[in-house]
Amino acid sequence: MMAEFRDRCYACFPCLSDPGRRSAICLKVALVSIHAVYLAVLFLVDPHRLLHTATNHPWSFALYLLLFVATLIQYFITSNTSPGYVLDAMRAISDGDSLLRSDSKQPATTKYVSVDGNPLGTTLLGDHTTSWTKLVMDMYPPGSSMRQWTCTSCNVLQPPRAKHCHDCDKCVLQFDHHCVWLGTCIGQANHCRFWWYICAETTLCLWTAILYIVYLKANFSRSWSVDAVMIVLLLTSSISLVFLVLLLIFHSYLVLTNQTTYELVRRRRIPYMRGIPERVYPFSKGICRNLYNFCWSRSSIYNLEPLPSAEELDAKSRPLSFSDVLCCSC
Repeated sequence: MMAEFRDRCYACFPCLSDPGRRSAICLKVALVSIHAVYLAVLFLVDPHRLLHTATNHPWSFALYLLLFVATLIQYFITSNTSPGYVLDAMRAISDGDSLLRSDSKQPATTKYVSVDGNPLGTTLLGDHTTSWTKLVMDMYPPGSSMRQWTCTSCNVLQPPRAKHCHDCDKCVLQFDHHCVWLGTCIGQANHCRFWWYICAETTLCLWTAILYIVYLKANFSRSWSVDAVMIVLLLTSSISLVFLVLLLIFHSYLVLTNQTTYELVRRRRIPYMRGIPERVYPFSKGICRNLYNFCWSRSSIYNLEPLPSAEELDAKSRPLSFSDVLCCSC
């Protein structure tokens, strides 16, 4: 009986037949349910006070509901955004080659792949696999072996900062980590959206905790059962808030220094990072440029970063001067 019901469910919802997708869907439902519980408790425990607040402070009440909805929307947008797969970058080069072959007299107007901001759509000629191989190998030091940078699972040549995710079973550009709650990897294409989601979630959690504290101060000891539920939810919210604040600070630090979680945690395991001193950020281009690249330059192109030369690493390892700080070049 149960097996027949399960087969019917899998027939109606094919995504549930995959254990990985099934667990991701369950986590998303759980996260939305947690948000709904916190909001429902605020409406149910003291509706008269909430109505009074909505009447006297309509903008505050509307902003809270708007933040609640915006946080959930940002969550689903981030979870359904591609992190930037290596295969997608290879296809982008292939499309650029096709445009160049179809009309060699006119330059292609669409930019697909860039290295340090320079478009490569007009320079990638010939077979796209050969173009990708040449592009990637030019990012590594001369004499590097292709076998050293080829993914054994995907059998594709990985550019610097890319890594194979065993949960997604794909190579991700500028791999940061695999987020269980989002059910996807965090990489070059969705790291910015992930940061904004954390920011929105932190603000919502803080605001909700304040509302719970205000209620407990005004209605404490009226009903011990309601107070117990409110206190448990407040403690859970406080723990989540501490975690979210630390996570937001950590990823803000990564953004300002142009690092990823994987590069920071596994620095000694990454071959091209082993010989670099701990306090040297090899891919950093200064705070202002890092922020610009993180927020605005990743929406339409794959920004592939080559390994810095020995001269660049030597310059980054020097002590900062006062002018470097003023120019945001640290």
